[in-house]
Amino acid sequence: MGYDLVIFDNDGVLVDSEPVANRILAGYLTEIGHPTSYDESLRDYMGGAVHRVHDLVLERTGQRLPEDFDEMLHSRTFEAFARELRPVDGVEEVLGALTASGVAYCLASSGSHERIRVGHRAAGIDGWFEEEWIFSSQDVGRGKPAPDLFLHAAERMGVEPARCVVVEDSPLGVEAAVAAGMDVFGFTGMMPADRLAGAKACFGEMKDLIRLLGLDE
Repeated sequence: MGYDLVIFDNDGVLVDSEPVANRILAGYLTEIGHPTSYDESLRDYMGGAVHRVHDLVLERTGQRLPEDFDEMLHSRTFEAFARELRPVDGVEEVLGALTASGVAYCLASSGSHERIRVGHRAAGIDGWFEEEWIFSSQDVGRGKPAPDLFLHAAERMGVEPARCVVVEDSPLGVEAAVAAGMDVFGFTGMMPADRLAGAKACFGEMKDLIRLLGLDE
């Protein structure tokens, strides 16, 4: 095992939330006059914090989103999570292998703390993460692709960035991890490997991460 800390992205890596969340986001943006397809939502917003939606809409249209946009988006997303959310196949096997090997792990997500916890409860993986192992873009000034969130997580966990590896599934997340001076393993559950440029290695099945981390030795 070449790392002292494994930092997981949350959406699309731990919980299978990206299809749900991007369907809701695309539908809501279209409803309020900013036509957006599901594929466009994945391309433009996957891996980013909600402020990225506000910034891009303003940049492209000169219009600001409604004041209650965040509240309404979160409400619709959480309702859908409660009905549909599942853990990513194999993720509990990976977390179990890390725990058995005594390797520290945490998560660093563009989502809010509330969104993370709602998703974990719905997917049944809330028991794997102590509160102090959960880091959100809410905790720092800038979300991904800035490196701030990953650097904050490493500092709070007491590990040097060079001793960390990040598990990401979005171009924004890979860019942030590289900027933080960390190795990245790219999970291709939603994005093809060529969209995750900068990752040290890419993998398509979560259980393959056990081998990449050297936990099967």
